[in-house]
This record gives sequence, structure tokens and C-alpha cells, in this order.
Amino acid sequence: MQKVILASSNPNKLREFREILSPLGWEVVSQKEAGIDVDPEETGTTFEENSAIKARAVYNIAHSAVIADDSGLSVDALGGEPGVYSARYGGTRDDKAHNAIVLEKLKNVPDEARTARFVAAITYISDNGEEKQFVGTFEGRIGYEERGKNGFGYDPIFMVGEISSAEMSPEEKNAVSHRGKALRALAEYLGNL
Repeated sequence: MQKVILASSNPNKLREFREILSPLGWEVVSQKEAGIDVDPEETGTTFEENSAIKARAVYNIAHSAVIADDSGLSVDALGGEPGVYSARYGGTRDDKAHNAIVLEKLKNVPDEARTARFVAAITYISDNGEEKQFVGTFEGRIGYEERGKNGFGYDPIFMVGEISSAEMSPEEKNAVSHRGKALRALAEYLGNL
């Protein structure tokens, strides 16, 4: 099994990365499990830039294969907000607070104008330092209340048809999600190495 370090300590991201890459022969370990304690400042203006910043910070310590992602929600009626600030929207790192802010800002916005998408940019750095990026998107709309218990972040307010992404099973979500799409592109690339 080949080993890759995930430049994150987020248990939800770690679970998603493992679910998709483990069957392909990749052992995914968190940066904490790899003994790496680094939290670089995400100064990029795009998901791709921030993903690369995180991957390079871990690679510069480990000098072994690393993957990092930066992902978030982009709401059309909010000019793309929260965007790259999704994890710290409104100056907090609390998911419920983030969802409340988005719902409040959209309270007078009609259903047809509540379009949104999740975006995930994954950076892979090989053992020898070669970088490759993969981007996936997940289209939907913002609902009117939190629904479901299976997701995290903005999943409870992100509607796909008549259900929220937090009401999907992990398998259903991985099949269509932004991170799932980017991870499958990464997996295809890794499988062809």
C-alpha cells in the first residue's frame, strides 16, 4: 500500500479521502498522524491557491506524497460568498453559525435565485515534489433551514433536488459531491502512475 499524507486534521475530510482512496491501495494518514504540526495561513484568493499552500507546507516538512484540499460554498446571490472564507465565515469556525449567516442573508431571496455550488480543489504532491491539481463542483441551491445529520459544514442547508446533502448517505454524497469528483480525478491520475 502506498502512503499519502492528508494536509488536514479534519476527521470528516480524512474519512472521505480514505473512503475513496483506500480501495485503490492508498493509505491516507492525517498530518497529525504523520507527526506534522503546521497550520499555514491561507492567503490565496482561490481554492486552488489555498490547496497548494497547505500541500506545500506539509510537503516541505515530510518530503513525501501529500494531498490537500481547499473547499467551500459559493452562493450566486451573495456574489460567490462565502467562497475561500467558508471555514471562517463571519469570523467564526462554527458550522451552525455559518449556516445561520447564509440563511439570514438569503431570507428575502426567491427559490430560483438561491443557486449555489460546492467547490473542491485538491493538490497532490508526489514523493519527488511534482504537483498536480484536481477540481470538482457540486451544484445545488440553498434551502430555508438546516436538514439532515449525515453531513458537516454547509451540507444541512445545501439542497440537491428535494433533499439536503446532509440527508444523503455517505455513498450517495461521495458519488456526486465536489470532493468526490475531485478525488475520483485524483484517484484516476494515481492509478495511472
